[in-house]
Amino acid sequence: MGRAAPTAPIAVVVEDDESVRDFAAAILEETDLDVIACDSAADALAVMREHGSEVALLFTEMQLSGEMDGATLARTVERDWPDVRLVVTSRPGAPQAVPDHAVYMQKPWRPLDVLLEAERATFAAAA
Repeated sequence: MGRAAPTAPIAVVVEDDESVRDFAAAILEETDLDVIACDSAADALAVMREHGSEVALLFTEMQLSGEMDGATLARTVERDWPDVRLVVTSRPGAPQAVPDHAVYMQKPWRPLDVLLEAERATFAAAA
């Protein structure tokens, strides 16, 4: 996970499906946010610990493989970094224990919806 020092607010994309992660990251790279893509909640939590004050948006899948799923990650970020805009996604029919302040997007989500949430996160970070 080599990263350059960010110069803009950060969007963290967390998805264990590489093609979906790459697609979400590509969409968010068209915004004013720097993008860090992670394949696990543990990697995302490490990013949050290092750059939490710079993160404007966490975009995560609910059902992640590994010790921590996306729902737990989102609840942790909501608790420890309450100013971060949370967007959680999952496939139809998956459990939806969405944190109180999170936006839920059912898969397949629309790129325009992702861009709108990125715009909201960018404006909130600038405020």
